[in-house]
Amino acid sequence: MANYLIIRLSAIGDVAMTIPVIYSAAKANPQRSFTVLTQEFLTSLFINPPENMEVMGIDIKGEQKKLRGLVPFANRLSREDFDAVLDLHDVLRSKVIRSLMRMRGKKVYVLDKARKERKELTRRENKRLRPLKPVVERYTEVFYRAGIRFDLSFISLFADKAADLSVWKSLVGEKKGYWVGIAPFAKHRGKIYPVGEMEKVVESLSQREDTTVFLFGGRGEEAAVLEQWTSRYPNVMSTVGCTSLDGELALMSHLDLLVCMDSANMHFASLVGTRVISVWGATHPYAGFYVYGQNKSDAVQLPLACRPCSVFGQKPCFRGDWACMTGITPESLMEKIESALSSAV
Repeated sequence: MANYLIIRLSAIGDVAMTIPVIYSAAKANPQRSFTVLTQEFLTSLFINPPENMEVMGIDIKGEQKKLRGLVPFANRLSREDFDAVLDLHDVLRSKVIRSLMRMRGKKVYVLDKARKERKELTRRENKRLRPLKPVVERYTEVFYRAGIRFDLSFISLFADKAADLSVWKSLVGEKKGYWVGIAPFAKHRGKIYPVGEMEKVVESLSQREDTTVFLFGGRGEEAAVLEQWTSRYPNVMSTVGCTSLDGELALMSHLDLLVCMDSANMHFASLVGTRVISVWGATHPYAGFYVYGQNKSDAVQLPLACRPCSVFGQKPCFRGDWACMTGITPESLMEKIESALSSAV
């Protein structure tokens, strides 16, 4: 039985996007085995994996952060019975690991990150505004080069085993009416819709008697904002601190809709088959990071000549006004939400 090591260490959304590919490949090739190497805290993303797949954690914030910890770890990996390495990351750490693997005679296949094309897409002058190949397709190509054939058949992390909603039922009871998720934050400013404007969306949704709103975010300042919204508006609940990541994914699988940024939550919802309305500012679906299995018409964005100015949203706005986000009105976003809910089954 051929055994493959698949490397994708970060970021959260990028790791999430490997799942439709890896699960599809594993299910279509039961005679082969697959081991995924990612950060320890991300291993919980891989819910209900195929029987011929396992997940291995690496501590890149601690023991394996520097070369003196990474090299011994990679040496131990290289002595395992892997036949080939599929590097879906192509960063310094994955290069160290695959180099030691190659030295021991393992075959190596590496992701094409299209760095030149992304620079052309995001530069200020002579921008080449064209859709690049989706990242999920790029991941798939690495498998194909390794001789692993399959069709993308992934539907949901809970396709074969229903999500456990016991925690949420104890908090909000049985589902009645619509459940809508709002995930208003992202890692970088260029991907965050103005918080005050998103609050207006939450307020409008809270006035729907048939709708419960669940707020998703991180701890600290994000949690504080979401708690304020929870206290101000009826039928609104913050999910921060209520459960673990797999519990949040279980809840997402029962939402009628998730409204979010170009962020990890966008990819989480796609992994559980929930419809996503995503708001895009400095970044753009053309860069290839649009969600798996979602309709492109559900991306809310403005046709500004300066967009996209960044692949990941970390660059400052050269205009200084963040028009790509501030130009999207809460009313237009609510109109999109209302339309989606009216068509929900």
